[in-house]
Amino acid sequence: MECNNNSTCTCNCTCKDNNNTPTREEMMNDVRGFNFAIVELGLYLDTHPTDARALALHREYCKCYKEAVEKYQKKFGPLSIFYPCNKWRWLEQPWPWEGGNF
Repeated sequence: MECNNNSTCTCNCTCKDNNNTPTREEMMNDVRGFNFAIVELGLYLDTHPTDARALALHREYCKCYKEAVEKYQKKFGPLSIFYPCNKWRWLEQPWPWEGGNF
């Protein structure tokens, strides 16, 4: 997973390696990975609400998720209808049944 939280990043991601430009698939995997981690930590926190380490990790992953989504959307267009744009860019890509990945 990747985030640009370079100074405080402890999420074991690839954000410190700025030499390589991530592909669309890698960026989408980062979004999915952070989303998964946030949901799972949320489930854990339902039964362990006072776990300070889990709370801190949840906050960090939320920041990284937001950054990953913003970077992806700036480069490839909206992931949902809630992202403002000038046109419906997802119409330019193949649909999943046409061989599209997303």
